Amino acid sequence: MQTFNTSLQGKRALVTGGTKGIGKAIADELAQAGAQVIVTARNHPGEGNTAHHFIAADLTQAADVAQLVNEINTKFDGIDILINNVGGLTAPGGGFSTLTDEHWENELQLNLIAATRLDRTLLPKMLEQKSGVIIHISSVAGKLPLWNLNMAYAVSKAALNSYSKALATETASKGVRVLTVAPGATKTPPMEKFIQDFATASGISLEEGYQQLLNQVGGIPMGRMAAPEEVASLVHFLVSPAAAYLTGTSYAIDGGTLPVV
Repeated sequence: MQTFNTSLQGKRALVTGGTKGIGKAIADELAQAGAQVIVTARNHPGEGNTAHHFIAADLTQAADVAQLVNEINTKFDGIDILINNVGGLTAPGGGFSTLTDEHWENELQLNLIAATRLDRTLLPKMLEQKSGVIIHISSVAGKLPLWNLNMAYAVSKAALNSYSKALATETASKGVRVLTVAPGATKTPPMEKFIQDFATASGISLEEGYQQLLNQVGGIPMGRMAAPEEVASLVHFLVSPAAAYLTGTSYAIDGGTLPVV
């Protein structure tokens, strides 16, 4: 019987936004598989809240990224796995007329440029060692935008998808794999706050707000949101030796939400 090697023993992994939600679940999962995990976020999660090496950094700031990479190269001599998880919805809903240049720029900085900036600084060592895996955490919004809720966010994630494919093609013959993971609705504190804010602004109950949001995306066939650990499990497989022939592809983990194949 064929067995799949999903051990990450001896691997060095960086998870951005790795102190909560999907990022924390990924960091914990990779560590359990044997990886030495580094996490970064804007603010320290507090004593006892992370078992991983923490480096504070705002990835929308080039100077912070330079300091982060310098510390990684000094202490760990590079990394083998990069999980670009930092991102989020910061622009208001309401459609095109509510979005200013600043809204667009902020969304692109957080959801696209932060990843390209970090890739650009960490890729050289991966290429030098002729091995590495980069995962971009995107969103099903990149293929299923909601004009009244997440227009700028969805556009920035669509751009991330395209960039990830281009980078994968460039590095495939050089030993570095690049993949995209696109979660749908996932039960994280930011998602719960988004639902609460939407319900409050609409003057409806939390349950009604959740149902209205589900209706806008056509529902979730599985009938529930994903757990962060389920996204982490997929990421673990993709960065492992078991997925050695996978690159340049995008994986939706959305309970069947996307209405297309």
